[in-house]
Amino acid sequence: MPLAPTAEERRLAAVRRYAALETASGTAFDRVAALAARIFHAPFATVTIVGHDTVRVIAAHGLSPRRGLVESLCAAAVRHGGGSYVVHDALLHPHAAGDPAVRGEPGIRFYAAALITTPDGEALGSVNVMDVRPREGGEEELACLRDLAELVMDELEVRLATHRTVEVERELRAGAERLARTLQRTLLPPALPRVPGLCAAAAYHPVSADEVGGDFYDLFPLDGDRWGFFLGDVCGKGADAAALTSLVRYTLRAAAVYDADPHAVLANLDAVLQQEHAGGAAPAPYCTAVFGVLQPDGDGFGVTLATGGHPPALAVRANGDVEPIHPAGGQLIGILRNPHFAQVSARLNAGDALLLYTDGLTEARTPSGSMLDEDGLTAYLAAAGPTSADALLTTVHDLITALGKGVSDDTAILALSVPPATRTPSSGSLGAA
Repeated sequence: MPLAPTAEERRLAAVRRYAALETASGTAFDRVAALAARIFHAPFATVTIVGHDTVRVIAAHGLSPRRGLVESLCAAAVRHGGGSYVVHDALLHPHAAGDPAVRGEPGIRFYAAALITTPDGEALGSVNVMDVRPREGGEEELACLRDLAELVMDELEVRLATHRTVEVERELRAGAERLARTLQRTLLPPALPRVPGLCAAAAYHPVSADEVGGDFYDLFPLDGDRWGFFLGDVCGKGADAAALTSLVRYTLRAAAVYDADPHAVLANLDAVLQQEHAGGAAPAPYCTAVFGVLQPDGDGFGVTLATGGHPPALAVRANGDVEPIHPAGGQLIGILRNPHFAQVSARLNAGDALLLYTDGLTEARTPSGSMLDEDGLTAYLAAAGPTSADALLTTVHDLITALGKGVSDDTAILALSVPPATRTPSSGSLGAA
């Protein structure tokens, strides 16, 4: 009878499964390292994968991929297990005191790590922060570091799913429709989380079954009781659009970990896309997006929205009125030298709903040949009357079905609503704060 694999053998099998030792450094991981250093106000940060006898650096901030790496501490963090690992003074640590990066340049003294852990509990490596002075690691800082490690794991999951999809595509080229749907699912959250006091629903309406689009959306928890959400559209179709969509979604979530201010999040995304194109001969990657933050407030939610070149969100009031929540301005993300991103605050009261959508909907043609545009969508929603998030999806689905071949582009929909008050109904509304 064969012996059961040891814990280390199981861990190394997970490393091989994710092909993590061959994972090249990329903008997404570099951004994680930079955010980790900024959160700790530390000069150095890395993202590392620990193999059998190798520690591979897939991202580094403040030092070259090898210079200053304390391999013994990276390996010790993986062996230690748990969510985070802190060494307040490496000179006093039995495994690190003799390391050249501790005794010599750059003179590492403080080390903190959060493990990159697979869904089945195997540690692939860690997100690490280092300083040249002994210090403590605050609980809030360590919590952010753990969040960043989870984001790295999310990206590895996406890369694994994409890798598997590509392998299947090579073997089954005739199954293009099924493969496109599989890849599309990797670019969208499989399900939206439950938000206390809020109903959320989303849908994706592809025009072509065998072509991957670039529309995206997400809803996720932030610090405390706040929630972040976004919806947008990248340029292009196919594999390039899928890769750009993955980068954009990952960057938006990573940026929100550091600073959830919607304007700052879009500015971070713009910087990443600008860097992605720096010196490149191909057309610059760009996108439009809406990023928002929800804050519970009494029987409703405060909403802060920032837009970059995207159609306005629509507020469906409890009395059936519909109005755009439209910050003044807001330019394309990733293509302009000094773009302006507009921001506005609003409130979502009991019975109110908020609809975000991509321009595949408003640019659709009506049977008369005219464009639906924002006014046409507003009138259609107003005729439907007050509604919930789920009902909004049904209303938009019916509209897309009625437009038929007039719809020439993919459409993503994200709807948020606050259930009506159970006591005496009020005439609350959603309006600019």
